[in-house]
Formats: sequence, C-alpha cells, structure tokens
Amino acid sequence: MIEHKIAGVLEKLFVEEEFVDCFLVEIKESQDGRKLEVFIEADTTLTLGRCQRISRRIEKEIEENRWMPEAYLLEVSSPGVGNPLVLKRQYVKNIGRMIEIVMTDGESKKGKLTEVIEEGVTVVEAAHGKAKKKVEEKIYTINFDQIKTAKIKVSF
Repeated sequence: MIEHKIAGVLEKLFVEEEFVDCFLVEIKESQDGRKLEVFIEADTTLTLGRCQRISRRIEKEIEENRWMPEAYLLEVSSPGVGNPLVLKRQYVKNIGRMIEIVMTDGESKKGKLTEVIEEGVTVVEAAHGKAKKKVEEKIYTINFDQIKTAKIKVSF
C-alpha cells in the first residue's frame, strides 16, 4: 500500500533538523490511484516552503520507485482548521483555543482547550448567565476514548 511507503519516507524525513517538529496526520489516496493527499502538521509553524520541500522529497521517492502511475497528483498540506483533530500532538498545539468536541455518546462540549494529559483533555466552558447573575464556568475532563470528533472553532 502506498500509504505505508509514504509514511516510511516521512518517518525518515522527520528526523532531519529542518523537519524534526513535523508529524504525519493522514494520507488519502483517490480510488483511481492517481491522486495522493498528504496532511502534515508541525509543533511550530508549517510554512508553504516547508510543505514544498516535503512534497519534493515524496515526489522523488514516488518517481524513483514507480509507486504511482506516470500521471499523478500529489498534494502536501496541513489539514486546515476545519478538519477534526486526530492526534494528541494536534491537541497540544491548540491549547488556549476554542474547541468543539462531540463525544461518543452524542453529547457536545464547547469551550477553551486548557490542558492535554496522557488520557485526555480539559475544556473550560465559558460561563453563561444573565447580566447580574454570576454563573461559574464548567470544567470538563474528557478522555480521548470518549471523543468522536474534535474541531477547533475559529472566532472572529
């Protein structure tokens, strides 16, 4: 499977100094095998230039080893803010941001991601109430195995 081959290429690449803070999130191959999408993240800033250099390294391996048809499309990018978080490292990177979590039981929690621990995350839900009434914020600790989807919410 090409996903495993590309993951192996990235594993070797991500030990190099320039890319040591990068990590693989997901690889998607089209049904016809002509398009490959590689989603990566970094603990620091993931620039367009870094994505381009990673893409060139992947292309080199694909072409030297003939892993894909001659005419193929390779896209290397970050998953984007609207995509669900899938790795613990993504949660850590987003501490301090607003998050919406849909739990496996269907319940939804929205609030500020304040902490990531080994087994899960802590979310602080903003206090809601009438103007003169003091309402305390709610703090939730949610285990990773209870999370169905988690997305960062962008506020403008």
